[in-house]
Amino acid sequence: MTISSLKSVQANMAPIRTNISLPNPSIFILVGIPGLEDFHVWFSLPFLVMYVVTILGNCIILLVIALEEALHAPMYFFLCMLAITDLAGSTTVLPKTLSIFWCDDKEIHIDVCLLQMFFIHSLSVMESTILVAMAFDRYIAICDPLRYNSVLTNSVIMKIGLAIVARGSVLVAPLCCLAKILPFCGTNVIANTYCEHMGLVKLACSGLLVSKVYGLTVALSVVGLDSIFITLSYFRIVQTVLRLSSSEARVKAFSTCRAHIAVILMGYIPALFSFLSHHINHNMAPYVHVIIGNLYILVPPTFNPIVYGMKTKEIQDRMFNLFHRMKGLS
Repeated sequence: MTISSLKSVQANMAPIRTNISLPNPSIFILVGIPGLEDFHVWFSLPFLVMYVVTILGNCIILLVIALEEALHAPMYFFLCMLAITDLAGSTTVLPKTLSIFWCDDKEIHIDVCLLQMFFIHSLSVMESTILVAMAFDRYIAICDPLRYNSVLTNSVIMKIGLAIVARGSVLVAPLCCLAKILPFCGTNVIANTYCEHMGLVKLACSGLLVSKVYGLTVALSVVGLDSIFITLSYFRIVQTVLRLSSSEARVKAFSTCRAHIAVILMGYIPALFSFLSHHINHNMAPYVHVIIGNLYILVPPTFNPIVYGMKTKEIQDRMFNLFHRMKGLS
C-alpha cells in the first residue's frame, strides 16, 4: 500500500463532524460503517442474506408450531416468543441499515431514533429473559417432570410472557427518556448503522453521567442476573441427569437441552464482545465497534431457528409432515 493510499484510508476513518447551527437537532445522520463507506454495497449482501434467513426461518418455526397440536407445549410456546422477538429485533434494524447501504438514506429524526433505540434494547432484554424462561422450562422438565404440566400451565406461560414484555419495556424506557432530555451540540453524526444508546449519548454536551450509569447498570444487572439463573438451572439439571442409572436416559435428557444451550451461547457471546468493545478497548477502530454491534443483533435471529430446526427432532418431524401435506395438496 502506498503512502498516499494509506493517508486516504486514514482520512476516511477519521470521525465525521457536522456543524450544527441550532442546539438539540431534530435530525441525526447515521453514517453506516465508518471508514468503510466504499464497501457498503458489499456489506449489504451478507446483511440481506441474514435478514431473509431470519424471516424465513422464524416464520417457518412459528407456522409449524401453530399448525401442529403436538407442539402446543410450554417449551415450544417459549420458542415462539423467541422467534417473534428475533423477527422484531431484525426488522427494527435491517430495513434502515439496507437503505443506508443502497440509497445513502442516512437521515433519521430524533423521535424515530429514540423509538429504534427503545425497541433494540428492550427486545434484547426480552430475549435474555426468554432464555431464562426456557432454562426454567428445562429445569422443571428434567428435575421435576411429574409436576411439569401442573407448574407450566397456559395461564402461567401467559403471565411469564407478560412479565417478559414488561421487564424489557420498564427497564429500557427510562434509558430513552434520559437520552431525550440530553443537550446535543457540536455534531449530529452517529457513527453506526442504527441508533444505539452509547452512540447517541456520546454526542451530548453534558449530563452524560446519569444516562451512562443507568445504561451500564441495566446491561450488567440483566446479563448478570440472567446468567446466574441459567447457570443455576443447568447446574441442577446436570446433577439430576448424572444420577440417572441408564446411559440412554442421560443422553436423551441432555439432548433436550442442546438447542437451548447453543442459542444461549449465540446470544450471549456476541453481546459480551459488543459490551467489551464499547467499555474496555477504546483504541479499537470505529468500524470494528459497528460490525460487532451488528453481529450482536443479526447473528442470533439468523441461527436460532436453524439450531432448533436441526437439534430438535420433534420440530424436524413436524416440518417434514407439514411439507409432505402441502406437497400433497398441490
